[in-house]
Amino acid sequence: MDKFDKEILRSLQYDASITASELGTKIGLSQAAVWRRIHKLEEEGYIRKQVTLLNGDKLGCGTLVLAHVKLTAHGRAHFDEFTEKIKELPNVIECFVVLGDQDFFLKIVVKDVYEYEQFFFKKLSNIEGVAEIRSSVALSKIKNDTELPI
Repeated sequence: MDKFDKEILRSLQYDASITASELGTKIGLSQAAVWRRIHKLEEEGYIRKQVTLLNGDKLGCGTLVLAHVKLTAHGRAHFDEFTEKIKELPNVIECFVVLGDQDFFLKIVVKDVYEYEQFFFKKLSNIEGVAEIRSSVALSKIKNDTELPI
C-alpha cells in the first residue's frame, strides 16, 4: 500500500460518493488508475463495503443504548445460539465479545427509553442463557466517527 492507496482510502471513508475522476484530480492520478486501485483495495479486503450513514433522529431511532450482557455458565455453552439470535435483532447495530466480567457489549438503537423497555423485556432478556444485562442510555454524542486513522 503506497501513499496513493492511503489517500484513496482517506478520501473514500470521508465521502464515498466522490467520483474516480474527482479523486484522481485530488491526488494526481488518472480516473482509470484510481478505479484500478479501488478495485484492488476491495479485492484485498481493505474496503469492506460502501454505505450511506443515516440520521437516526429523523428515522425514529435516535436513542442509543449501550448494554453489557453476561451469560449464565450454561448459556456460555450456547454461545453460537446467542450470537445468532443477536444477529436477528435489527435494533442491535453492533455486538462485541468482550473480556472481563461481561461477555458481550451491544449498541442498540431505539426511538426512546420506552421502546427500549419493550425491547429489553420482550426480546433481549428472553434470549436463552442471558444471566444479566447492564444498560446505559447515551445522553449525547461527543464523538461519533466512522473514519479510521490512516
